[in-house]
Amino acid sequence: MRLHINTNNTSVIRRMVWLIMTAILLTDSRAGQRLLLFTQPAYNVSIFENSAARTYTKSEVNMGIILGPPWSFEIKYSIVLGDSEGIFQAEDFVMGDFCFLRICTNGGSGAILNREVQDNYTLTVKASAPGGLEALSTVYIKVLDTNDLRPLFSPTSYAFVVSESAPLGASIGRVTATDADVGSNGEFYYFFKNKIDLFAVHPTSGVITLTGRPRMDKQDRFELEVQVVDRGMKLYGNSGISSTARLVLTVQRVNEFAPVLSAVAVVPSWEEKNPVYAVINVEDKDEGISGDIEWVSIIEGDPFEQFVVDRSPVGNEYRVKTSEAVGWDTFPYGCNLTFQAKDRGMPPKFSNTQIVQLLVTKPDPVMANFEKDVYVVTLSEIAPPGSVIEVVKISPAPLRVNYSFSNPSDPVYFDINPLTGVIMTTRQLTRISQDFMVMEVVDMISEQRTSVQIQIEDANDNSPVFNKPFYNIAVNESVPVGTVVLVVSAVDDDKGENGYVSHTISGEQSLPFSIDQKTGEVRITRDLDFESSDDIYTFAVRASDWGSPYRRESEVNITIRVININDNQPLFEKVSCRGMISRDFPVNQTVVTLSAIDMDELGLVEYKILFGNELDYFNLNPDSGALSLKRSLAVDSLKSGVFNLKVVATDGEMFSDPTFVNISVVRGRIPPRGFNCKDTRVAQLLAEKMLSKASAMARPRPDESYTDIFSTNKQPPQFEALPTSILVREDLIPGASVFQVRARDGDTGFNGRVLFSISDGNKENYGSSLALNLSSPAL
Repeated sequence: MRLHINTNNTSVIRRMVWLIMTAILLTDSRAGQRLLLFTQPAYNVSIFENSAARTYTKSEVNMGIILGPPWSFEIKYSIVLGDSEGIFQAEDFVMGDFCFLRICTNGGSGAILNREVQDNYTLTVKASAPGGLEALSTVYIKVLDTNDLRPLFSPTSYAFVVSESAPLGASIGRVTATDADVGSNGEFYYFFKNKIDLFAVHPTSGVITLTGRPRMDKQDRFELEVQVVDRGMKLYGNSGISSTARLVLTVQRVNEFAPVLSAVAVVPSWEEKNPVYAVINVEDKDEGISGDIEWVSIIEGDPFEQFVVDRSPVGNEYRVKTSEAVGWDTFPYGCNLTFQAKDRGMPPKFSNTQIVQLLVTKPDPVMANFEKDVYVVTLSEIAPPGSVIEVVKISPAPLRVNYSFSNPSDPVYFDINPLTGVIMTTRQLTRISQDFMVMEVVDMISEQRTSVQIQIEDANDNSPVFNKPFYNIAVNESVPVGTVVLVVSAVDDDKGENGYVSHTISGEQSLPFSIDQKTGEVRITRDLDFESSDDIYTFAVRASDWGSPYRRESEVNITIRVININDNQPLFEKVSCRGMISRDFPVNQTVVTLSAIDMDELGLVEYKILFGNELDYFNLNPDSGALSLKRSLAVDSLKSGVFNLKVVATDGEMFSDPTFVNISVVRGRIPPRGFNCKDTRVAQLLAEKMLSKASAMARPRPDESYTDIFSTNKQPPQFEALPTSILVREDLIPGASVFQVRARDGDTGFNGRVLFSISDGNKENYGSSLALNLSSPAL
């Protein structure tokens, strides 16, 4: 069956669709089944970005399912696919016989619609009804743009150069901005924040054009601000201006004049080390950078690039020099050089060209020889390594030299610079055996020769040295005055007066010794008495050389011990004793006691009766000196009543002077009386000697381990503050002082003397222009 339907009647079409659906539902009802159908399999809807919660999408057609009688469906819609973030939700709304599908933004979701992130969604919506009935439809959602973004400059600052001579309407530069919105929201136009007459910006392209004549003398720099605004609808009170760019325009002067070059040839001297062959002057009337000269160059005539153009420190003067040795023999008619200059203007301009003829006349050849046939040098043996001793040179100076020693063994202590002829020391000369050296120097190119005679001066760098570290001897006290008891001598390895040595006793001058300054002989100057003076003498002998300006000295300790000998005879304290005893004097009773003293450390004394005791009436105790009666005097046989006894005392080796004891025997009883003797004051003499010895022993003695700290080189020299660099003018004359080096040494005498030399960094020596005096700290 065919149906003819008038498509112009919408109500008829809807009625026919409904009838068809009803027929389908009746048919399915007859079969025991129920079906659901959307009015369309797919729908197109739209919604603006950044919409609020529960904002519904817009559709040109009704979305949903027709409800036909006699059934009443309870239909629920849900989104089953295409909304993983839960931005949308589906709702049902029944009106009459139609269950509408409405899609809105989900209020419970944190996600928002952002067209710049995602501009469309494809959702699959499912309709569900009781009894398991379901239907699916596709909903295409288009996210519409809102003017939520503003245009931004990239970059935000610009700098352009404007020439004074640029024509009106010339493009200077361009500013650019971007806006992620679409349509009129993404279209924008540019404008200056403040009004300016000299420049304009194209509203759409951002091109900066020149609308006036900028003058550098009035204003050479413009700082402008360019703003941008889009064309979308603005919210109330919002201008839409979101970005500002900083624009710096620098006016550049017009390069109006070309530089003018003038060159003059110069005839240099053949002996000049750095000759000038031409002088060039360049003038440019422009001001500023346009008047600066960028370069002056040789554009023709120098194919081998043997010449260079150097600019003078002041002004626009240039000098033409050679970059390498020029063989003028190959240019008998000289050479023609063409010069030209270029300024720094925009655009740059070139000067006129000028040709200059360089003609150098080579003088007649002069035989080159060393300045001296013999160089005589005096060098101190303590010169440190790196000391400059002489400079040998060939005159006139040839183009090439190669100085060296003819004898390969000479460079042991010396080295020569092959280019400058500077002879320097390479090591210390203190161990060199010879004091005169002759070296021959040869130029390997010209084969010229000269000799260098070096006289090595002895420096007082050695101290006298004793053959022993100390001396310890013993001397008898009986050695006579003038006897040599010891020879102390020191040897100095220096030469001449630096090696002459004088000996002196250091310190105490009351010693009983003296020393010969030349031979070092130690003699006794007064008697050595063990009993009354010191028995140990410790003193120092100083050896001093004759060096100048500083003497070097060393000392040695000497200990002399005095040996005690038996050189004193016993002395009686009392002599010539006289007395009386009675005839009945008791036997074994002491008559008188004799006493003798030995000065030799109070040695033991023995007493003896030499004569006068032939009758054996008396007994003399040999140890105590007590004289007693041995047997009774009351006998008839005693004829004489007077006894004269001669008594001596001995220490075993020496005897005292004898003394007499006169005893008179009388009759009757007499009271006991003492004997009358003559006092010799021996005890007082002994006390005086003991006091003198005690005083001598009480004096402090020098330490035997004494060393002379002043003759020891303990401290190294130390530099004071040194600069890291020194500026030197290239036109300084030889001999001019460049820097004052300061150093100090805490030692005394010769050990505190400081010598100076350049140890490194001056190998070229620049013709011996840098030199450091050994004793002077001036560089």
